[in-house]
Amino acid sequence: MQAIIMAAGKSTRTYPLTLTRPKPLLKVMNKTILEHQLDALEGVINSAVLVVGYKQEMIRETYGDRYRDIALRYVPQVEQLGTGHAVLQCADQIDGPFLAMNGDDLYAAEDLRNLANAEQAALVKTVPDPRLYGIYEVADDDRVVRLVEKPKEVFSNLANIGAYKFTPEVFDILRTTKPSERGEIEITSAIQTLAERGDFRVVKVAGYWLPIGYPWHLLDANEYLIKTQLKPAILGDVFAGAHLTGPIFVGTGAKVRPGAVIDGPVYIGEGSDIGPNCWLRPGATIGNHCRVGQGVEIKNSILFDYTAVPHLSYVGDSVLGEHVNFGCGTITANFRHDGMNHRSMVKGELIDTGRRKLGAIVGDYVHTGIHTSIYPGRKLWPHTSTLPGQVVQRDLMDGANE
Repeated sequence: MQAIIMAAGKSTRTYPLTLTRPKPLLKVMNKTILEHQLDALEGVINSAVLVVGYKQEMIRETYGDRYRDIALRYVPQVEQLGTGHAVLQCADQIDGPFLAMNGDDLYAAEDLRNLANAEQAALVKTVPDPRLYGIYEVADDDRVVRLVEKPKEVFSNLANIGAYKFTPEVFDILRTTKPSERGEIEITSAIQTLAERGDFRVVKVAGYWLPIGYPWHLLDANEYLIKTQLKPAILGDVFAGAHLTGPIFVGTGAKVRPGAVIDGPVYIGEGSDIGPNCWLRPGATIGNHCRVGQGVEIKNSILFDYTAVPHLSYVGDSVLGEHVNFGCGTITANFRHDGMNHRSMVKGELIDTGRRKLGAIVGDYVHTGIHTSIYPGRKLWPHTSTLPGQVVQRDLMDGANE
């Protein structure tokens, strides 16, 4: 079987992390979103067609023409004209029943297997607020009656989560599908047509669905996966005097020095250098070739590769991109005094993150001066820097390379 993975979008909502990489290359538990997806598809498909656009060369260079047992092909989507348009670009590459899925969501392998075993179907999940999604009305046998995007009238709590099983007949439907009000060809329109023809069904998830819509969703996904999917192993060197408890992964060539306290679940990537005398708390994911030094505390955060937090700093509920360097005494505040949810400015709009604890979202190659303090939920664009003692009260966007 084949799969189509839609990975062409620019993803401005995940800035500043996607200013320097396409969204499928964002990391959760030290693996890219695309890697997680391909791992979940292993044994289900033998080839995948990646619909690419924004910074596509980075995806091609990273994965080439094969990922383990899965052959990879690439189809450019020059204009992003909707999910249905993305699937339609692959018509010449597909020769039988296939899966199609969003390139920025994480799905459990068991659910993708169940979806693959269906004739034509969509993965769905029961959600508390269906107004945020497309929702399905289904008959008693799980046959789809209708699919409505972000309905004003709530008639179901079964959300469309962006993973589908189709036969090639869907291409003819997409060719004649009228663009939506926003001028896009939507997969959901094709699904409605298939439902009206009589036999398109839903498959309810038994595992997890982890959508990555905003940068802080990486923290949600990382927290879930590190608690449920981490396979503890010590492949690097743990020095006498280090104290490790709980499930912990230490990668090849990594060093955990004396006085380091690590409370799992924690992931430490290959070649990273931890300690002495630091504290990694649950949920910390340290990428490859990172440096965490004297007097540093890191909690429930993600460090991408080659990032350094060397001295006397606190990183809580934060995402740090590649090649970041925190000057001595840099603090990421992560809690509001009033205890309310953090809000974050995205494309000129303050968005409720749904999180009571949220630190900083830091782009690649950011350097902070000593004793920098960063307000909760603030974002620092790639290649920006702070002065010694600076207080970052608003998103730091100077030097943004859009």
